[in-house]
Amino acid sequence: MSRRYVTFPLTIFYDASCAMCASEMHALKARDRRGELRLVDCSAPDFDESVLLGTRIRRQDLMTLIHARDAYGRWLVGIDVFEYAYEAAGLTAIAGFWGSRWLRPILDRVYPWIARHRQALSRLGFNRLVRLLLPIPCRSHCDCTPAR
Repeated sequence: MSRRYVTFPLTIFYDASCAMCASEMHALKARDRRGELRLVDCSAPDFDESVLLGTRIRRQDLMTLIHARDAYGRWLVGIDVFEYAYEAAGLTAIAGFWGSRWLRPILDRVYPWIARHRQALSRLGFNRLVRLLLPIPCRSHCDCTPAR
């Protein structure tokens, strides 16, 4: 998806029951100083499926691969979501990694496997790796190092 077609805020539908997913999304949201990211837990029992009306997207699709909807109602799926979420969080170098035209074919093949095995990867501790790579930044004006 071309940059000119994504309008923030970006509403990200993610699986909060997955420790790895939740760690990553909350770390990005903590860096979102302009309020461009909105997180919706599509795994919650009270998830409001009415947001999907008029689309071919179903809750199971949201639980299979990460999805996001921009301010104009356009949907992004998979790696596109990560590219724009990292951009919104001010992590432009990592956003560039996700959007790299050289790496994109590989990432597009690897991500569905990761998504399919995300719960097992979380049990193996990959959520700790995410927290290590993306520690939640301190919100106060001090020189502390974020807890890990």
